[in-house]
Amino acid sequence: MKLNVPNMSCGHCRSSITKAIASMDPSAQVAIDAESRTIDVSTDHPPEELQAALRRVGYESAPA
Repeated sequence: MKLNVPNMSCGHCRSSITKAIASMDPSAQVAIDAESRTIDVSTDHPPEELQAALRRVGYESAPA
């Protein structure tokens, strides 16, 4: 699934997002494009769980 994360802007953001997703699903594959502010995640978890994990670390997201 692909999500827009509009307030992602730096390496710290990428690290926080990756850790948040890994805490929810350690086997998830995450590709982050900071320039377009999108993330592409391969996981069996529903989008709502992924978005909730991102909100917990301060990042709003929406389907891309």
